[in-house]
Amino acid sequence: MQWFRFSALAGAVALSLAFGTALADSPTSFLDRFNAEARSAGEGPGNAARGQEFFNQTHGNEWKCAACHGAVPTGKAEHAVTHKIIEPMAPAFNAQRFTDPAKVDKWFRRNCKDVLARECTAREKADVLAWLISLK
Repeated sequence: MQWFRFSALAGAVALSLAFGTALADSPTSFLDRFNAEARSAGEGPGNAARGQEFFNQTHGNEWKCAACHGAVPTGKAEHAVTHKIIEPMAPAFNAQRFTDPAKVDKWFRRNCKDVLARECTAREKADVLAWLISLK
């Protein structure tokens, strides 16, 4: 019976690794990932102060993260165009944030293209996530 449990766990881990996901992703695991990607690109790790500044300023376009998520994203906000309610971004205020790799990658890619007209760098992601994690 012990062997079966170990086999099932090993199989789950193997499947998880094959699909590029961890069994239990967390905001800090994503921050670690973005920091590692930033280091491999010759950039420093994420910085919460830079993340707050990035989140609240425009970057050559009219959009900024705060336009839809709020200047301090600890409560519900409303999308600037669709008026759809957006749940809090800060993980301490929304336990579902930054737990699903597919969603994290999808939304960073989409929102960075809206705000920057390009994808965010790993350091930019690390900066924003470091700030969001710091909000308590």
